[in-house]
Amino acid sequence: MAQKPSIPKGTRDFGPAEMVKRNYIFDTIKNVFKTFGYQPIETPAMENLSTLMGKYGEEGDKLLFKMLNSGDFLAKADANLLAERNSSKITNQISEKGLRYDLTVPFARFVVQHRNDIQFPFKRYQIQNVWRADKPQKGRYREFHQCDVDVIGSNSLLNEVELIQIIDKVFEKLNINVVVKMNNRKILAGIAETIGQPDKIIDITVAIDKLDKIGLDKVNDELLAKGLPQEAVDQLQPILNLSGTNTKKLEQIKEVLKDSEVGVKGVEEMETVFDWLTPLNVKTEIELDLTLARGLNYYTGAIFEVKALDMQIGSITGGGRYDDLTGVFGMPDVSGVGISFGADRIYDVMEQLDLYPKESSATTQLLFVNFGKMEQAWCLPVLSQLRDAGISCEIYPQAAKMKKQMTYANARKIPFVALVGENEMASGQITLKDMEKGEQANLTVGELINKLK
Repeated sequence: MAQKPSIPKGTRDFGPAEMVKRNYIFDTIKNVFKTFGYQPIETPAMENLSTLMGKYGEEGDKLLFKMLNSGDFLAKADANLLAERNSSKITNQISEKGLRYDLTVPFARFVVQHRNDIQFPFKRYQIQNVWRADKPQKGRYREFHQCDVDVIGSNSLLNEVELIQIIDKVFEKLNINVVVKMNNRKILAGIAETIGQPDKIIDITVAIDKLDKIGLDKVNDELLAKGLPQEAVDQLQPILNLSGTNTKKLEQIKEVLKDSEVGVKGVEEMETVFDWLTPLNVKTEIELDLTLARGLNYYTGAIFEVKALDMQIGSITGGGRYDDLTGVFGMPDVSGVGISFGADRIYDVMEQLDLYPKESSATTQLLFVNFGKMEQAWCLPVLSQLRDAGISCEIYPQAAKMKKQMTYANARKIPFVALVGENEMASGQITLKDMEKGEQANLTVGELINKLK
């Protein structure tokens, strides 16, 4: 019996119809990146585990896909560790590489490795796959695309402002209503300091980052389980429940953090960003959310998360500032900030809300109906002229029944069909049929090019 074909859970096939829509998203995002002066790079799908491990926190490390060494991967493995079934200790002996978890850490590695070949501040964008050994569910995949944009080698808050403008432009062009939630890890560090738990900053941020997913009670339970005293958890509650305008929240939290130098610095950074955004006519709603933490350990300043307003789904864009990510690769004190657009979730949002422009679904603008050998010979040079003019077109490969050829055009969502028979060849004109309106017109090749362009 033949094996039934399948793919791993958390991965997806994309047919032509889906790929046209995905490319529409990629092209839209890429064009916005380019208008802000960002340059493209690519990095390998696999990185050395030494590059990836320890950069995403304990939970992130667990989600790394690790690749077994080539050949006899057990050859250098410690027999005692194998007998103990100690997977954490045996991993380094049987696996040297892993699939990248995100694009930011490989970017930091790239910057350090190629520091003599790039100009700082370095503005890059990168659109590639990443992999996470997560539990598959709606909106969460094990293989997915990220569209990253970062600037490194500058600590100016103008970069944060520019990233918000990029978010605004991208989602305006994609016609998705969103809210940008912002916070600052310095504010979170100040909160930890104020409640007397500065050494618990990572535990606090990891826990409160789950607030939207598991609720306040479970977050409190997790904080207690991590060793925070009840008094400190109680002190957190009014901070997690602050409300009002962004200005009002900043005023309140500034008073709470007045004795924390790092906390006050974080508030001042947020005030600066909001002040600079005021005259820029950014249409997207921007909300200061003091419960936003983003679990990745490398963030040190402003953090961002974007939520779709018209559909229940996880964040569709996120990121933040990292002041020393390159330091682990031997290049300390190089500040960077970036965001990542989750193309797969954006695709799901646009699919469910039917936001794709009609023209984005068509890969072919014009189909020539095939009436026979003489007509084929006449049409082929015309097809070449049209393609040279940048018009996507094709001819049906055999002289099948008209109904079959028109069904093909409809199924492919081809908007125009060209009919060339004896009369058209004699007159040098082509009968063009608009498949949506049902209208026909006789056009010369030049007129046809002008109409379709």
